[in-house]
Amino acid sequence: MNPEIFREYDIRGIVGDDADINEEVMERLGMAFAAYLRGKKKYNRVVIARDGRLSGKSLSNAVIDGLTACGLDVIDLGMVPTPVLYYGLQTLEVDGGLMLTASHNPKNYNGMKVAVGKGTIFGAEIQKLGAIAQKGVFPLSKKKSVTITRMNLCDKYIARVRRGISLQRKLKVVVDAGNGVGGLVAVPLYEALGCEVIPLYCEVDGNFPNHHPDPTKEENLQHLIRAVKKHKADVGIGFDGDVDRLGGCDERGKMLAGDRLLTLFARDILQQKPGSVILGEVKCSRSFYEDVEKRGGKSIMWRTGHSHIKAAMKKFNAQLAGELSGHIFFKHRWYGFDDAIYGGARLLELLAKEDKALSEHFVDFPNRFATPEIEFNCPDNKKFKVVKQATDYFKKTLKLDVVTIDGARIEFPDGWGLLRASNTAPKLVMRVEADTRKRMKEIEALVRDKVLELNG
Repeated sequence: MNPEIFREYDIRGIVGDDADINEEVMERLGMAFAAYLRGKKKYNRVVIARDGRLSGKSLSNAVIDGLTACGLDVIDLGMVPTPVLYYGLQTLEVDGGLMLTASHNPKNYNGMKVAVGKGTIFGAEIQKLGAIAQKGVFPLSKKKSVTITRMNLCDKYIARVRRGISLQRKLKVVVDAGNGVGGLVAVPLYEALGCEVIPLYCEVDGNFPNHHPDPTKEENLQHLIRAVKKHKADVGIGFDGDVDRLGGCDERGKMLAGDRLLTLFARDILQQKPGSVILGEVKCSRSFYEDVEKRGGKSIMWRTGHSHIKAAMKKFNAQLAGELSGHIFFKHRWYGFDDAIYGGARLLELLAKEDKALSEHFVDFPNRFATPEIEFNCPDNKKFKVVKQATDYFKKTLKLDVVTIDGARIEFPDGWGLLRASNTAPKLVMRVEADTRKRMKEIEALVRDKVLELNG
């Protein structure tokens, strides 16, 4: 078993008989999870689900074989969005759960997100699970029978969202699921909320034949943008493959970045619950943090990563959190997990409150300039060292303020530059924002030159 499949937030690798992820590996991971739960004194029943990847069903069956071999009862939700699995953790009597997905990775990948109790594990706990799997000593059961229950939780999820959200006017929305599993739930939900829904690539197809299901990349939104303009829709909503990331475009076809959506949601929540704590991450725009503070909220910058964010939300009692990548977490009126379907419903609710276009909600947003995420290949055993050396240079040599909660966010009076090590790949990630395009390019060159020097 390749130890590199055990990442910071999840387990992930290439699928194949001779590759990192296959049925034998997944059965072993099922048994390892049972052993891990036994160590936590939580050992009775777990919930499992999968997204629409081609390998999902056979791998899910293998995991179930491993779980049941160790005496765990299993609730199998089948093929559903990740948020439905998360909803199951909140509402079912289970000790943990497994979501088989590789999120927005290419189609030949698969893996799993791992939950104990109501929340996902990460970091050292993922590595503990990996160590159990590598050791291969599992608590095989002597029970005469275990229970595997097939359950449709989507209808209950839809009913729960509908109880908390109502729209004050009818909207026209295009939903692009990118042939992931989002359309299975989002289309009937938004229709039930009273919207006219135009589905785009809502048929599940793990080959992703139309475009890759990653709504943070503008090239993946082109079909959605064209459909919004063609149908004169109020908004376009896009999902990633397992539907924990939200993207889209306004009625003019302008892309909705994660931090801009987060700012919009923060304004809405601060009107309803003044003084709320709102969480962002190191890649979010300075405008987001300034806007929250200006409107009486308390903004906190945190580490990138859905598991880190969820833990911080509990720590600070945050009502809302989000990432540039489109992970949006609502504790306000919801459960605090990243849920693009629910986030889309909240966007529709917000938009329906007033008779004005979505683009008009952004007219007072500062017009700052930002690069996309820029990646540099860098070996896993070197990337954190490069970030540390860059931090020392900008902090000690150039005497700049550097935020080190996750990598190095170098603060300038008129902008910032971020350098961090990817937690999911052998890469360094850079992003820059500034008040002018000229200054953005200057900061980008300054940070890039230092990265290239240190990275060799």
